[in-house]
Amino acid sequence: METVRHSEHTLKTALISENPRLVSQYEKLDAGERRLLNEAFKPDHDLFGPITLHSQSDWIISHPEAPQDFEQFFSDPYRKAPSPDKRSIYIQCIGSLGNTRIISEEYIKWLKGYCEAFFYGLTVKLLEPVPVSATRCSFRVNDNTQNLQIHAGHILKFLKKKKPEDAFCIVGITMIDLYPRDSWNFVFGQASLTDGVGIFSFARYGSDFYSSRYEGRVSKLQKGSSSDYAVFDNYYTPQVTSVLLLRSCKTLTHEIGHIFGLRHCQWLACLMQGSNHLEEADRRPLNLCPICLRKLQCAIGFNIIERYKALVRWIEDESDSPGVSTKRGREGTVDLPKPVDAFKEWKEWIIKCLAVVQK
Repeated sequence: METVRHSEHTLKTALISENPRLVSQYEKLDAGERRLLNEAFKPDHDLFGPITLHSQSDWIISHPEAPQDFEQFFSDPYRKAPSPDKRSIYIQCIGSLGNTRIISEEYIKWLKGYCEAFFYGLTVKLLEPVPVSATRCSFRVNDNTQNLQIHAGHILKFLKKKKPEDAFCIVGITMIDLYPRDSWNFVFGQASLTDGVGIFSFARYGSDFYSSRYEGRVSKLQKGSSSDYAVFDNYYTPQVTSVLLLRSCKTLTHEIGHIFGLRHCQWLACLMQGSNHLEEADRRPLNLCPICLRKLQCAIGFNIIERYKALVRWIEDESDSPGVSTKRGREGTVDLPKPVDAFKEWKEWIIKCLAVVQK
């Protein structure tokens, strides 16, 4: 294992900048917010750890990129930020996210609530779910994993046409695997920053995807069936678990972060780190490092305390439930407890951050 460490001066410059105007902007932040952000370059900090590399296949090694500090983010002429008339994130579900309509609807609501807390200050709106056939996308069966896949680029074109006037961005989510072009095996997600659209799949986040027991395998498409969307009728969706929800929240917020202009983080352990495989994605934390947190705050304008409190509220809402189960309420409605066990450790981390800000 290799640890990526930067000097105190490097991290301080990446966070604050040496540009007098940006230094002045930083000094106008609330004292408590600065105290938390300064944890980035304190030698004895324990809230924000360094990036660790575990293999040659990890993202930073296999995809060399120039790091993006706050000044580069702030000065990027192509960066898009919400405006007074475009402050909504739209989520478009493609296909079902669960093996029943109720589970699928609840899952989308959980993701909506998480996005509202993470991108605090923006409105998150749900569009009516659509079947794969509505997108008119190409699809195939993956030769290696034998599961259905839909074409990410075609989905982006579909989403661009559906983007509402008040949308900062529109993102598609699906439990169907994605591929960007015929020569690629798969992709977790794809986005167009200029168009403000993205599509992300949670298919490979199910606990059984890579197991020999995976039930989503299908036989090769029959000749002439490459335009018959009936193959998606009752397609396999993984069981909803706390880990699946956590992985979905990570992917969704990471990719929307890119639409805000945040590049892959190379400073500290951070949600915005790139990931090449599921093991690396699981090591990536749910939180933003101070440098990326300042970028997002600059784009949206939220209060850090209020944002952290909103995230804690999302975790605490029905957090006493051990998993997804169905139970009937007094009025006959079905209540699905939100599976948040996997978020408990992060909640404790947020509370530590709040203690630093409010000290």
